[in-house]
Amino acid sequence: MKKFLLVVVSAMFIFAFGCATKDYVKQEIDPLVDRIGKLESKVNNLESKVNAIDKKVDDCCTKADEAAKKAEAAAQRAEDAAKRAEAASQKAGKAFELQQKK
Repeated sequence: MKKFLLVVVSAMFIFAFGCATKDYVKQEIDPLVDRIGKLESKVNNLESKVNAIDKKVDDCCTKADEAAKKAEAAAQRAEDAAKRAEAASQKAGKAFELQQKK
């Protein structure tokens, strides 16, 4: 008897809550679908902006690297010119000394 009563009470408990209908589920999920769609469009928009910023950063890095290479080359040319100027100065000094001796 107790088992029968337990089965009946369990069955009543299960059927008391019932199942969700398709319309109810649709009503509950539709607002979420709209919100998710809006969030996806915002995410896509942000991703495109991030990609554009990444491209600009890459371009800037490339330009900076090129400028650094040009600066290094200019510094090397300046150093070479300074060495030539120093050598010319020494020659001029020697020539001046020789002329003073005459």
